Amino acid sequence: MISKSQVETISLGEKLGKLLSKGDTICLKGDLAGGKTTFTKGIGKALNIKQVINSPTFTILKIYNGDLTLYHIDAYRLENSNYDLGMDELDDGIMVVEWPEYYQQYLPQEYLEINFTYIDDNTREINFIGHGQKYEEMAKEMAC
Repeated sequence: MISKSQVETISLGEKLGKLLSKGDTICLKGDLAGGKTTFTKGIGKALNIKQVINSPTFTILKIYNGDLTLYHIDAYRLENSNYDLGMDELDDGIMVVEWPEYYQQYLPQEYLEINFTYIDDNTREINFIGHGQKYEEMAKEMAC
């Protein structure tokens, strides 16, 4: 998919957020300023989260409450670390992980991977890859 603005990226996140249920894991990959946090704002919108969603780069984990709890993790600073955030205990909501490649050993086997490719200041290519049947179906739904 191609998003031509932050508004479109938020809208795509909102579309996904309406498909999510308790225990789901979403992994966001892409360069800095690729649209990962902007997409997460859309998920939060679908979950009726009223707090401002921003990057958890320095705190690593931010927790937002809405219809479901949103656990927003930025694993960028965990590169070359064996720090376990206890993700297995965060199954009562939705987990969104930015930079999952730095936290791969702690991720569940099944999740939805979303890749963001920076094209220009406003445009991003966004690809959905399901790992596991549930997430494969979700990826297909997002492609429609």
